[in-house]
Amino acid sequence: MKTILHVSDPHFGTVKDEVRQALLNLALDQMPEHILITGDITQRARRKQFAEARLFIAKLPAPVMVVPGNHDIPLFNLVARWLKPYANYCATFGPSLEPEYESDSLLVVGVNTSRPYRHVDGEISPEQVERVARRLRQARPEQLRIVMQHHPVTAIEESDVKNLVVGREQAVPAWVDAGMDILLAGHIHLPYVKAIYGTGERSAWTAQAGTALSWRTRDGIPNSVNIIRHQAGICLFERWDFEAASGQFMLSEESDLALDH
Repeated sequence: MKTILHVSDPHFGTVKDEVRQALLNLALDQMPEHILITGDITQRARRKQFAEARLFIAKLPAPVMVVPGNHDIPLFNLVARWLKPYANYCATFGPSLEPEYESDSLLVVGVNTSRPYRHVDGEISPEQVERVARRLRQARPEQLRIVMQHHPVTAIEESDVKNLVVGREQAVPAWVDAGMDILLAGHIHLPYVKAIYGTGERSAWTAQAGTALSWRTRDGIPNSVNIIRHQAGICLFERWDFEAASGQFMLSEESDLALDH
C-alpha cells in the first residue's frame, strides 16, 4: 500500500528536540510516498524559524508539500504582515501558496486558508472553492483525492467553533460533490477524524492532526501525526502519538475510511 504522512503545526521556534528526532525516525521507518504539512510551520514567521524548518525537511525521506498557516504570517511586524505577509514563507518553500501533487494513485490539492486580516480563523474564497472543485473533477477514478489546508471545517469541541474557516459551508459540499475523499487540516492541535457531506448522498472525511513537534500541546494530548495508507479503493487511517517513555511515535488509533467512489 502507498503511505502518506500528514504533519501539522510543527511551530518551529517551539520545537522539542526529542520529538523532532522521533518524527524523523518515524518517517525513515515508514518511508511514505509523500509528506503533507498543513500549516503553522513556524511560531512567528521569522527567517530563523523557517531556516530551522528547512533543515528538518531536508532530512525527510520523501517529497514534502506544504501550505501556510496563520502563524506563517508575521504577527507583530505589521508592515510585513500587510505588505509582504508570505515573504519568508516563499523564500523557504517557493512562490506557490497552493501547490498540487499528482501520481497514478494520488491527487493532492493545496488551499491557502490563511489571511493577513484574520488572525484566528481563516477563509476560503469563492474562487478557491471553484478552482479546487474543478481540479477534483479532473481526477482519475483510481486516485485518492485529498485537499489539504490549515484551518478546520468541523469542530468536536464548542470552543473550536471560532476557529472554523470562513467559507466552509460553500467549500465542503462543493468539494465532496466534486470527488474529494479526505480533507486534511490542523490549527487547533486536536486530532480527530469526522465524516463530511455533499449536497446529495456522497460523503467524505476530514482528518485533523495535532501539533507534530511543539511544546504547545493541548489538554494533555501528546504530539501526534497521521498516516494514511491507500490502495485500489482501500484507505486505512492511523494516528501516531509521541510517547515520552520510549521517545518514539507509537500507533495510537487506526480505522478504515470508507471511500464513496
